[in-house]
Amino acid sequence: MRNFVSFASALGLALLVQWPAGASARAEDWPATLAEARGQTVYFNAWGGSEAINRYLEWAADRIEAEHGVTLEHVKLEDTATAVATVVAEKAAGKTKDGAIDLIWINGENFAAMKSQDLLAPGFATGLPNWAYVDTVNKPTVSVDFTLPTDGQESPWGMAKLVFFADTARTGPVDAMPKSAAELLTWAKAHPGKFSYPAPPDFIGSTFLKQVLAETAADPAVLQKPVEEASFAAVAAPLFAYLDELTPVMWRQGRAFPQNYPSMKQLLADGELGIVFAFNPAEASSAIAAGELPDTVRSFTFAKGTLGNTHFVAIPFNSSAKAGAKVVANFLLSPEAQARKEDPAFWGDPTVLAMDKLSPEDRAAFAAIDRGVATLAPEALGPVLPEPHPSWMVRIEAEWLKRYGS
Repeated sequence: MRNFVSFASALGLALLVQWPAGASARAEDWPATLAEARGQTVYFNAWGGSEAINRYLEWAADRIEAEHGVTLEHVKLEDTATAVATVVAEKAAGKTKDGAIDLIWINGENFAAMKSQDLLAPGFATGLPNWAYVDTVNKPTVSVDFTLPTDGQESPWGMAKLVFFADTARTGPVDAMPKSAAELLTWAKAHPGKFSYPAPPDFIGSTFLKQVLAETAADPAVLQKPVEEASFAAVAAPLFAYLDELTPVMWRQGRAFPQNYPSMKQLLADGELGIVFAFNPAEASSAIAAGELPDTVRSFTFAKGTLGNTHFVAIPFNSSAKAGAKVVANFLLSPEAQARKEDPAFWGDPTVLAMDKLSPEDRAAFAAIDRGVATLAPEALGPVLPEPHPSWMVRIEAEWLKRYGS
C-alpha cells in the first residue's frame, strides 16, 4: 500500500484530469469544471463519529487542495437527517443558491426524502471522469439506492455489508457464534446483558431492525415496495415479537441503549458486550489496528445473508460550489482514494470500483492491501440481502420509538 500511495501521489493529477476510455461524453466539459472549481470551498456534511473516517477526509482534503485548489471542509454530523432538514428549510425560505451544504454523505431514506422533494442537483455522477471505473455490473446498488434509481444524483463512495464480531477470548470460538437472527436471540437469552444495539434513528441501530425484519417477514418481497399502512402491522408483527423477547435480556435490560456504533465498540472492548456489529466488513481489523479492540476479536456473519448497500455523496440543489463538489466526488472515486479507503489501516471501506477496469498497477495496489486478521474474505461474507424500500425504515423507526423509546 505504501508503494502505491507514492506512485499515486506522483501520478495523481493525471489520474484525476485525464479520464479513462469509456467515460461519459459529458466529461468533455471537465476542464471547465476544474477551472470553475479552483478557489471554491466545499462544505461536506458527513457523519463525524469515526476518527478513522475523519482522518481519511483530512487526507483527501489535503490532496484535493494540492491538486485542484479546492478547499474541503468536513462538517461533522451525528445524523444525516440534520443536513436534510437544513436543505428543506432553505428551500422553504426561497434560498435557491448559496446554500450552506455543498456535498452530503447520504443513502437510504435520506436520499429518498431529498429526491422526492427536489432537493438534489441534477444527475452528475455519470459525467465524472472516474465514473468509468465504477463496477456497474457486479455491484448494481451503485445505481439503485434502497430500491430507488439514483438517476446520477448520487456518486457512489463505498460498499457496506452487515457483519458481526465478538471477542473470542471471552465468547469462545467464532464458529460457535449465531448464524441467524433467531440464533442471536437464543444466544442473548443464554448470555443476558451481553447484547444491545444503538437506539434508532441511529443508522446502525436501524440497520439491525431491518436485518431482523428481513429475516422474520413472511414474504420479504413485500419489503421492496413502499409500505402500506393497511398491512404494516401484520408484516412487522414478527419483528416486534422478536424485539419483545430480546429487550429484557439486553444490556441494561433494554432500559438504555448505546448512543452509536463507537460507544457499542467501546462496550465490547470493556467486556460489557459479547457481540456487536458494523456495516463494514473491515471494521474489526481497523479497530484492532487502531488499538481500540483486542486482537482476539473476530468477524462472523449469518448463513442466509445480511443486508448490503452502497453509500454515496450527493450535491444539494442550492450548493454554492457545485463545480468544487464534483471535483471532490471525482477524487473520492479515483483508484488512489478508493484503494486507501479500502485499506483497514486507514478506513477499511470496500471499493465501488471494478478491478477489471483498472490499470495493472492499480489492481496490484488493491491486491496488496493487508485486510487484517479479523476481516472475512469476500467469499465468506455470505449472500447480500436487499435493503427494504426507504418507507419501511421511516415507519419501523416511528413504531420502535413508541414501543421502546421511553
